Amino acid sequence: MLKILIKILIFSLFFMSSISAEQIKNIEVSGNQRISKETILVLGNIDKNQDFNNDKLNNSLKKLYDTNFFSDIKMSLSNGLLTIRVDENPIIEDIEITGIKNKSFLEKIYENIVLKNRVSFTEDQLKKDIVLIKNVLKTNGYYFAKLKSSIIPNKSLNSIRLKLDIDQGEKARIKKIIFIGDKNIKDKKLLEVIASEEHKFWKFVSDKVYLNQSIIELDKRLLKNYYRNQGYHKVKVLNSFAEFNDKGFFKLIFNIDSGKQYYFNNLKINLPDNYKRQDFKKVEKIFKKLKGKRYSLDSIKTILDEIDKIASARLYDFISAKVEETIYDDNKIDFTFNVADSDKFYVERINILGNFNTIEEVVRNKFIVDEGDPLNTLLYNKSLDQIRALGIFRFVRGEIENGSNENLKVINLTVEEKPTGEISLSAGVGTNGTSLGAGIKERNFLGKGINLTTNFELSDDSVTGQFVYSKPNFAYTDNTLFTSIKSTSTDLLETTGYKQTEFGFSVGTEYEQYENLFFSPELDFSIEDLKTDTKASSALKSQEGTYEDFYFNYGLIYDLRNSPYRPSSGSSTAFRQELPVVSGNNEIANTLTYSKYKSLNKSKEMIGKASFYFKAINSLDNSNVRISKRAQMPSNRLRGFIKGKVGPVDNSDYIGGNYVSALNLSTNLPGILPTFENIDLSYFIDFGNVWGVDYDSNLDDSNGLRSSTGIGLDFLTPIGPLSFSLTQPLIKKSTDKTETFRFNLGTTF
Repeated sequence: MLKILIKILIFSLFFMSSISAEQIKNIEVSGNQRISKETILVLGNIDKNQDFNNDKLNNSLKKLYDTNFFSDIKMSLSNGLLTIRVDENPIIEDIEITGIKNKSFLEKIYENIVLKNRVSFTEDQLKKDIVLIKNVLKTNGYYFAKLKSSIIPNKSLNSIRLKLDIDQGEKARIKKIIFIGDKNIKDKKLLEVIASEEHKFWKFVSDKVYLNQSIIELDKRLLKNYYRNQGYHKVKVLNSFAEFNDKGFFKLIFNIDSGKQYYFNNLKINLPDNYKRQDFKKVEKIFKKLKGKRYSLDSIKTILDEIDKIASARLYDFISAKVEETIYDDNKIDFTFNVADSDKFYVERINILGNFNTIEEVVRNKFIVDEGDPLNTLLYNKSLDQIRALGIFRFVRGEIENGSNENLKVINLTVEEKPTGEISLSAGVGTNGTSLGAGIKERNFLGKGINLTTNFELSDDSVTGQFVYSKPNFAYTDNTLFTSIKSTSTDLLETTGYKQTEFGFSVGTEYEQYENLFFSPELDFSIEDLKTDTKASSALKSQEGTYEDFYFNYGLIYDLRNSPYRPSSGSSTAFRQELPVVSGNNEIANTLTYSKYKSLNKSKEMIGKASFYFKAINSLDNSNVRISKRAQMPSNRLRGFIKGKVGPVDNSDYIGGNYVSALNLSTNLPGILPTFENIDLSYFIDFGNVWGVDYDSNLDDSNGLRSSTGIGLDFLTPIGPLSFSLTQPLIKKSTDKTETFRFNLGTTF
């Protein structure tokens, strides 16, 4: 019975609709100036000889209004004649946006708004575009911007000229960044992690001090990744918000729930049947090392990188790896890596967006997957990581979309640049006066990824300056080209009777020879002038003159640290040799450095470091090593002693030795002053010696072990991060000059 009633109802509706329908025999259109009658009929889906009823009339009206071409439309159908009366919206002859000087920013606004030249104008769309522009301004830090619109009509042409006058106002500056909640990590470390910075008067170049929603979102991602690398697998950045005061400043507040720390439990890998498990033995070795250790996002990345290397070496081009996790005993995690053959796609094109200052080549050089290559998911993700590792972008985001056919894909990479300059200042105070140092670094000079470093050191009797240029991926070789210029002047005529000046130039390269093994050959040319007077020793007088030296130097670095930034495990070994090609004295120098990192207290993130340093310099023809070539103790290897004021002394002059060795033990102290958010403490003890005088063994009476101990403090001050050390020498010789206090101050621009 119900089915019969439904059928009757449907039939009745159809019948009534059919009765009200009328066939269109003729069509009249009026009121149109720019838009032709034919276009209106196409847009409204209207044809002659078409049955037209109220439903179809309403649909046609909706379609015509959706075009935004018309402000008013009237339709009527009588005796087969369809009458359409329209009032057209004015067209925009010209749209002008004033008040914004930055061309790229202005282009961004033009691209985002709907209203453009030769587009129909509506008041409703203008309101929407004004809201959009204000949001774009806020996203870029202009929270106090004002916008006025004005319209100049031309009734004869039914057109308008639209002007948008923008007063950007002052950018919203971040006065204070605060972290609240159950965060378990000091504010000082978290401030080092995020991209946003507190506003300081000297940071007039940096735009990281302005409130920017896109940067805040990046900050949240950076915080999550940092916490996960510290074992906080379930960390949540609950929200972020800004508080405004009447002085035009904001407090940026992050609410963090770190949760508990997790540890690796069982790890395994599942492979397709046609894969050889023997190929993945290295991955299983990593599994064994990680079991029981603190969870780290970087460790997961290391495993995926190893799978990627195996896939590339064994020609598994189309491969993907998915990670599954299971939590046990509340703080242990089992991980399963499921390796499978992925769909077979190839890269048709790579588009790079957002690099306004950085040239495209810098980004493309880091892509492992190139146009025309198989689209390997692991290699694609690793490419993104390598681009992020450049350190010149706030964020890097990749998207994959369909290409021109079903087997091709297009990669769209979007980056946002950030300031890459850094200024530093250092000073030391001790028993022999003061020493000063300053430096400027730039990591993306001219947008070419070039690194520039300038250092300057000044003490009571010497001045040293150095400039270093470094170009990664020189001539598309994956090698880093570096060159440096150095000048030194030491004036001791009044005290020990000599003055030494030196100017040097070097050029070299560095590349990864094997996995984790880096090789850096270098050619070094220098000119030295040594002048003496009657106060100088006989040995110094015998070396008076001008020297021209040409050396071939090389270095080997074997880096097994778990991370180049704040490593917590692993080791690094470096060897450097300086070989004379053309030299007056033919000195050969050998330097060996070894550093080992180990976690001493996982729950408190206490990391210990042990480092050994040894340098030997001797002449190949048994002549005496020149005064400027003799080995000196590096200042960071024996803290508490003034640089160049340790070891053998000849006529009140510290001449250095043929040999230098040092052992350094240090650890951070996270358990001390844990409530002071902006302070980090460390403890160190140093051992070292400088010995060997080839031209007079009687001068080597200072040969003996030196040692010192002290406290290092990193403090985030209102003017930037400040590091200083307070040191107490434990063992020293009577001739040694000590330094109890040293500080370093740095900031970015």
